[in-house]
Amino acid sequence: MDLFSMDNSIYVWVIIPLMLFVARILDVSIGTIRIILISKGYRNIAPFLGFMEAFIWVTAAGLVMSHLNNMFYYAAYAGGFASGTYVGIWLEEKLSLGKVIVRVITNRDATDLLEHLRGEEFAATSLDAEGKYGPVKVLFLICNRKSLMNVVSTIKDYNPKAFYTIEDLRYVSGGVMPTKSVFARKPRNTKKAFNVKK
Repeated sequence: MDLFSMDNSIYVWVIIPLMLFVARILDVSIGTIRIILISKGYRNIAPFLGFMEAFIWVTAAGLVMSHLNNMFYYAAYAGGFASGTYVGIWLEEKLSLGKVIVRVITNRDATDLLEHLRGEEFAATSLDAEGKYGPVKVLFLICNRKSLMNVVSTIKDYNPKAFYTIEDLRYVSGGVMPTKSVFARKPRNTKKAFNVKK
């Protein structure tokens, strides 16, 4: 008996549902990445990803529509969609595309933190401000998302109680940006540099 005959139970109950599941993971993952790229201004690659997404979706949907009496196909289709959403988000986190702005508000003297960040080629802007409990320093810093975890680690080493926010940026124009991939290494303990007591 031909393995790929439509009468073959392995093909109908295993291979097609598996193909549907994988196809949905692919098209939903691609769709998630495409939407993220559009939101970050990557216009050139998004249409190509859109074509691939639509092609895979039409193929998968066609398989389901041609076998409306098989509930395994519905389950594989829905399971692939859910898994594809997760995979797409995971891929986006690994790619770490774009830039973010980090805003730090601290009631401590931020001189050491500023010197450290500027020593790592970040152009941090510092402002004097007034908080609920008195004078505070507000720092603004733009960095690549790949550097974010290490920047946050540096801020926490400087002041574990510092308030900070992180926002995605679509475009950045002008200013001073790092000329090399700073903070690309693993987070390091900078508490000694800030004279922080445990």
